[in-house]
Amino acid sequence: MFGVSDSCLDLAIIIVSYNTRDMLRACLRSVFAGLSQTTLAGQVWVVDNASSDGSPDVVRAEFPQARLLALDQNRGFAGGNNAALRELGFGAASSTPRPGLVLFLNPDTEVQGDALAQMADFLRATSRVGVVGASLVYPDGHFQHSAFRFPTLWQIWFDFFPWPGRFLDSPLNGRYPPALYRAGRPFAIDHPLGAAMMTRAEVIQRVGLMDEEFFMYAEEVDWCMRVKKAGWDIYCVPTARIVHHAGGSTRQFRDEMFVALWRSRFHLFNKHYGSAFNLAARALVRLGLWVEAHRARRCYRGQALERRLVAYRQVGELADNSYN
Repeated sequence: MFGVSDSCLDLAIIIVSYNTRDMLRACLRSVFAGLSQTTLAGQVWVVDNASSDGSPDVVRAEFPQARLLALDQNRGFAGGNNAALRELGFGAASSTPRPGLVLFLNPDTEVQGDALAQMADFLRATSRVGVVGASLVYPDGHFQHSAFRFPTLWQIWFDFFPWPGRFLDSPLNGRYPPALYRAGRPFAIDHPLGAAMMTRAEVIQRVGLMDEEFFMYAEEVDWCMRVKKAGWDIYCVPTARIVHHAGGSTRQFRDEMFVALWRSRFHLFNKHYGSAFNLAARALVRLGLWVEAHRARRCYRGQALERRLVAYRQVGELADNSYN
C-alpha cells in the first residue's frame, strides 16, 4: 500500500539519485511492485542530487505517487538522505508524524518479491535490532557480498595488495561466509552495504542524521558504528533479496571516486579509531600508493596515466594531512 498520508506511515523509502535515470526507473518500478505485495503503508522519496540526465522529469511523469526532492546541487549520499529525513520530521523537534521504519535504498537496485516485508517483519519482531540489510545479488543472480565487518588494517592491506588471494573473501578482509547467506537465517553483522539498509525511527532519533562530511562512501559504516555504540544490534536478512547493479553513480568518475573513497575513509578513521591505527593505516596507504603508481606507469600512457597519478598524489596528501 502506498500513496498514504503522513499520519499513518509504516515505511519511508529514500532513494538518492544522481544521473541514474534508467536504473532509477527500474528501481522505482520494483519498489512499488514490492510495496504492493505487503500490508505496509509505504511512502517513496526520491532525492535528486542535481542530475543533468532528466531523472526528475522521469519521476514526475512516470511515478507521480513518489515524493520528489529535486536539489539544486549535489549534496552526496549522506546529504541527500538527510534532506529527505528532515522532510520526514527527523533531526529536530517536530510535530511532523514520523514513519516507523526507514529504508535507505540505492537507485541501482531492484527489489525482489517480498524483500521489503521480510526486512520490516524482522525489525519489528526483534526489538534489540536497530538496522537490517538485505541479501544483494548481481543482475545475473550471482552472489554479492552485502554485509561487512568494520574496517581493519588487514582490509587496507588487501585494498592494495590482494595477496594471499585465498583470504580476499575471508573474515580477514571483512567478509562473511557465503554459507551464512545460503542458510537463509538472519545473522549478526557489523554493517550492511548502504545500497539497502532499513532502520527504525527511534534509532534515527537517538543516533542522529548521517554525517555530511562523508560526501560519498563510508557514511553507512560511520552510521552503523554509531548505532552499535548506542546499544543496538545489526543483522542481515538473507531471504530478502535485492538486485544491486553496483556503482551506478560512482563508476561515472573513477579517479575522482578513488580520492573520495579515501577522503571518507580517513574521516572515518579519525572519528572512530585511535592514533596507533591511524598512523599504521596511513603508512599502509602510502606504501600501496607507491606500488600502484609504479604499476600505473607500466600499464597506462598519456592522460589516463596522468589522471591516475594525480589521484594517487591527492590521496597521498590526504594521508599526510588529514590526521588530527
